[in-house]
Amino acid sequence: MYIETSYLLYLMISTTLTVWVARTLSKNGLVFLIDSFNGNEQLAHSVNHLLVVGFYLLNLGYILLALQTQDELSSLRHSIEFISKKVGLAMFVLGAFHFFNVFIISKWRRKAVQKHSGQPEPKKPKKDVWAS
Repeated sequence: MYIETSYLLYLMISTTLTVWVARTLSKNGLVFLIDSFNGNEQLAHSVNHLLVVGFYLLNLGYILLALQTQDELSSLRHSIEFISKKVGLAMFVLGAFHFFNVFIISKWRRKAVQKHSGQPEPKKPKKDVWAS
């Protein structure tokens, strides 16, 4: 009985967190995307929607793949530990994808600002492999 209840609680908590994070990122990230695309709201909305769809697919896919366990959940303590480990991993994945998206969008924004200002993109200095 513990295993079925634990699975259901894990799915409910993880799915609720995923939906909340996706809505929060979508709502608050839209302003950032509009700025990144030089005020092109149609493009920003489109990219925002694509990011949300990808976010759902990746996170819900991970949550479903992580549903299994070989542990015997014979007590309430084991159930709580199972749920906290699984939800914690799902939150970690959510955070990792969030930072990855912010990193990519920041690069887009930097390029857009440089293009809009007419400044060339700064070149990275080459390393001298022979220098000590």
